[in-house]
Amino acid sequence: MPHDRKTALLTAALDAAARGWPVLPLRPGGKRPALHGEAACTGTGVCTGGHVKWEQRATTDPDRIRVAWATGAFNVGIATGPAGLVVVDLDKPKGSSDTPCGVTTFTALCERTGQPVPSTRTVRTARGGRHLYFLAPENVRLHNTQESLGPNIDTRARGGYVVAPGSTLPAGTYVTEDDRPPATLPEWLCALLTPRQSSRGLMVAPVAPRSSRCATAALNAETAAVATTTEGGRNARLLAGARAIGRFVAWGDLPRDVVEQAFQGAGELAGLPPAECRATIRSALNWSIRTARPRETA
Repeated sequence: MPHDRKTALLTAALDAAARGWPVLPLRPGGKRPALHGEAACTGTGVCTGGHVKWEQRATTDPDRIRVAWATGAFNVGIATGPAGLVVVDLDKPKGSSDTPCGVTTFTALCERTGQPVPSTRTVRTARGGRHLYFLAPENVRLHNTQESLGPNIDTRARGGYVVAPGSTLPAGTYVTEDDRPPATLPEWLCALLTPRQSSRGLMVAPVAPRSSRCATAALNAETAAVATTTEGGRNARLLAGARAIGRFVAWGDLPRDVVEQAFQGAGELAGLPPAECRATIRSALNWSIRTARPRETA
């Protein structure tokens, strides 16, 4: 049985590598890299010129993979950065938490922002969560996030890795549920995962005829940000988001009722009372429309 297990994990590693995704061995039955850290580095072998971190040691070379997995039943890690992937990790709450699971939170986020739940490569995790695989955008550097999209939703990109299907933990085995090729990361999701300074570029009015499409992307990004804001800053975030989008209403790129409905749903998802949402949205849009500069000078 141990031999069969080792063979199955080697096959899983080779399968990931064949897709162009560099892999690294993880501890048997665990999720941590089975490679020495910098503190334990002896400066020999691949580290002769200095310590080589796990992300740089991840490989798609079948011969190197066979040598590595010949010595033990190592689980398989996929280095998401070198693989050109962004993986959305929809986790299950640990213990007896009343927090909704990542799948529920992500589905609600998609519904409230008017987006379909993306269809892409999907892996069921050992604890019953989901990994959604996406192709990373070429023009944006995305890194790991922790619950920036909502409770029990993390992402892995540059500097991160995910446990590949076929790997086994005490809680269960990672299993591929949808083996289609990873879809391109949706624009609205990319906007939410982009550092705030960069994502604000979506709110700058472009020249026609792309204005309506970009206005919609900006609306999706702002409402998603409102929906995932935690208690203490929700009303302020709703006010700022609606003010930012008001210019597009003034310029005729977005109908006011569409904007009001989108922010209303996002505010309620964040936990704000409906009446408070309506008042804040109305005030913010009135101010933004009244003070909006002409498109040519904005």
